[in-house]
Parts: sequence; C-alpha cells; structure tokens
Amino acid sequence: MTTLTIILTDGPYISEYAEMGYKIAKAALKQQHGVNIFLYLDAVHIPKSGQNPAFFANVGELFCELALLGAHVEACPRCATARGYVPKDEGSEDYLSGIKITSLYRLAEMLQESDKVVTLSR
Repeated sequence: MTTLTIILTDGPYISEYAEMGYKIAKAALKQQHGVNIFLYLDAVHIPKSGQNPAFFANVGELFCELALLGAHVEACPRCATARGYVPKDEGSEDYLSGIKITSLYRLAEMLQESDKVVTLSR
C-alpha cells in the first residue's frame, strides 16, 4: 500500500486549502492508499469543535470523517499549545474526536514512510 502525507499550514477559513486537502485525502482513501495529515501553524484550528461557518463546509467535521475512515490526522503540539489548545490524551478537549496532538517528530516519521507528499501552504 502506498502512503500519502498532506501537510496543511493555513487556518480553516483563510483559504480553500483545508477543503482541498480533505478532497485529496478522501480520494486517496477510496483508492486504498494510506493517508497521513499533519496540521501545522494555523492549521491546528481546523479540528476545533463548535465551529459553525455560515457559508462554508465545516472542515473540522470533514477531517473528523477522514479520521474515521482511517486517515491519521495529527497536529503539532507547539502550534496547538501556542494557540490555546491544551493537549490531553493525545488530543484536546477543544478538538473533535479522532484528531491527535502528537509531536513534530511525527511529521518526520510521516515523511519517511510516505510515497508522496502534498503541502498546501501560502
């Protein structure tokens, strides 16, 4: 099985990168590829629970769906902590289920095990 890693750096409603990442990941999962997603910088806001965007898809729920489908969705702990998300049991009370706050070293591991890497960043 091949593995795709997607790195996101933008917040959920700043650009379309979160939705693009979701669509790429969902297509890869449908084709039986392994999928890793690493949330870095402002992308750590993506899985925040309680978001209710009026004119956009709720990307937090989309990424929760990806995790339920088998994608590894993980956030940088320094980025998350700096933005007020307190890591708890590899997640956060502020995050939707299935999204983990792990380690920046996990990004290196994801890159090493990946066949392809997509970075969506401004």
